[in-house]
Amino acid sequence: MEKRSSQTSERKMEEIVEDYKLIFEKEGVYLHTNAKRSNQDTSIPGFIRVVERAGLPALEWSPLEDDGHNAPAVLYTKKDGEGGEEDTKFDPGYEPDWAVISTVKKDREHVPVKDSTAGQWAFSLPLSELYSLRRARFSLGRNFLVLTSRGGHPLPPLHFHRGGTRELLRALQRYIILDQSPVDGRLFLAYPHDSGALSQSFDKLQLLDDGGSDLVSRFIQDPYATTFGGFSKVTNFFKAALRPPDSPAHFRTAQDPSLHSQPDDEPGFEVITCLGPRPDVTRGQPLNKWEEFLDSEGRVKNPEKINELVFRGGITPPLRKEIWKFLLGFYPWNSTAKEREDILRVKTDEYFRMKVQWKSVSEEQEMRNSLLRGYRSLIERDVSRTDRNNTFFSGNDNPGLTLLHDVLMTYCMYNFDLGYVQGMSDLLSPILFVTQNEVESFWCLTGFMELVHQNFEESQEAMKQQLLQLSALLKALDPELCDFLDSQDSGSLCFCFRWLLIWFKREFSFEDILILWEVLWTRLPCDNFHLLIACSILQSQRGELIGSDHDFNTILKHINELTMRLDLQSILCGAEAIYLQLVQCKELPLQVQRVLGLYVPSSSEEDSPDSQASEMQRLLSQPQAGAASSDLTHVPSYP
Repeated sequence: MEKRSSQTSERKMEEIVEDYKLIFEKEGVYLHTNAKRSNQDTSIPGFIRVVERAGLPALEWSPLEDDGHNAPAVLYTKKDGEGGEEDTKFDPGYEPDWAVISTVKKDREHVPVKDSTAGQWAFSLPLSELYSLRRARFSLGRNFLVLTSRGGHPLPPLHFHRGGTRELLRALQRYIILDQSPVDGRLFLAYPHDSGALSQSFDKLQLLDDGGSDLVSRFIQDPYATTFGGFSKVTNFFKAALRPPDSPAHFRTAQDPSLHSQPDDEPGFEVITCLGPRPDVTRGQPLNKWEEFLDSEGRVKNPEKINELVFRGGITPPLRKEIWKFLLGFYPWNSTAKEREDILRVKTDEYFRMKVQWKSVSEEQEMRNSLLRGYRSLIERDVSRTDRNNTFFSGNDNPGLTLLHDVLMTYCMYNFDLGYVQGMSDLLSPILFVTQNEVESFWCLTGFMELVHQNFEESQEAMKQQLLQLSALLKALDPELCDFLDSQDSGSLCFCFRWLLIWFKREFSFEDILILWEVLWTRLPCDNFHLLIACSILQSQRGELIGSDHDFNTILKHINELTMRLDLQSILCGAEAIYLQLVQCKELPLQVQRVLGLYVPSSSEEDSPDSQASEMQRLLSQPQAGAASSDLTHVPSYP
């Protein structure tokens, strides 16, 4: 019996060897993890291979310590509807840090095995599951690849310390077509050797080519998994779709992604760009006159000029209390002084009617209202630690803290569906400090929340959208910086989350925030100017980041340590200069045009089926976190 079992085992081993064929192999390929675990190496040496297993081609990486050609620990299963059985031979273990955060749709995720520290990162990706690869040159002179599966999952970056990316791409071409993006020369989309597969993908959607319909459907069905799988990687997919398929540059390297013009030392791909020089920008003086802008009845004669002056230099402190009420929609720009008195009287009565609602709730009633009880608990906790270094909120039994608490509780009555979410106290405190009035600060807060309320919704869709938009802008402005962040698994720009959530409230000093917010409230030069502020900050740090030894953890640490160390005026000048540089580009990608509010579709485009098909493109083009109040004036004539 033992002899028969041994013979059977030997036959199975012979079959496995016969089913395995090595097509390409390269040593010196390092897999870079994101180093979230201090006891793991951040750079693991290994082999990259193109193999055939049972006649099916696959791309595999394994560490040097795995000296055999055994199947790696990480396998990719088929997507929904593709048939086949999921592999059950491996212990699920824990998910690597670069895996999709969402636990939804487990059948699309890889299944790692508990093994040695290096071995757990090994993977085998069937080429039929390869969606895209991005090849770029690291600042130290080495090329790296970022692979993404059709499930939307980016693998850890692969760094080629001894070259070989060109040879690898040529080996892959035996089995798949690699079509280069005409906009980002480093991005390639993978297609099977089917003459119709490539062209059909461009016929499906006008705005999202590259087989983008699958990505759109996955985004609509599960936006959390799709976007959090790698914000910047998802954005890369749209880059290739921004030029029509009949463009002469579109298929110019479909048959040879190695680019014949490259010398043997394998430089990175040249980035196609239309950006000219960045103009010099200077800031102006703060607005220090108000009465001269009012007519005999108290109407603001030239709100466009007011917005322009505020954008250019801010407002002097004595005038903030009055002008903020216009910027935040409490008063309409065309209201008379008498009408504003009436508005204040009506709004005061409305505010206190809402305040009475929660003030009159007894302890017994509140015990049966877990939602209100939860809101109160969150507010009391956050109020006790909001801007306590500011004299208006410092000390115990401070009336400023009581006002902060009462306004936030009343806002829960005003918008009970949203209620209170951590961070909203950060938005109120500067408003309350400037107005020093309970009623006025409340209605100014409601105007501010009209702009950013979606930031605080549980789905976090607005935050994901803004990170996608920020990634698109940074990709157009500074591909090298994006390459570096990608190489350190930081391409998602997750460290910018707090910036966008509460509009940089904790990044600048209290006085600087007053200036920054009033500049942003003008909505000049575009609704998404806050994203250009983020770009300006990131580019101001590129010298510290690129060429350094930073990894995921140290990048995050460095960004967090920028708090209170940024020069606001320089950042504002940089953001405006970025805007002016982008708008001068005649071939600006459509996606970036939409983010900047430069693209207005014609009526025929709005009604066409093709334009309606691209749901993701529409999402990317929406203004940040909700439309402004109808009382807010958007100045179209930005100089």
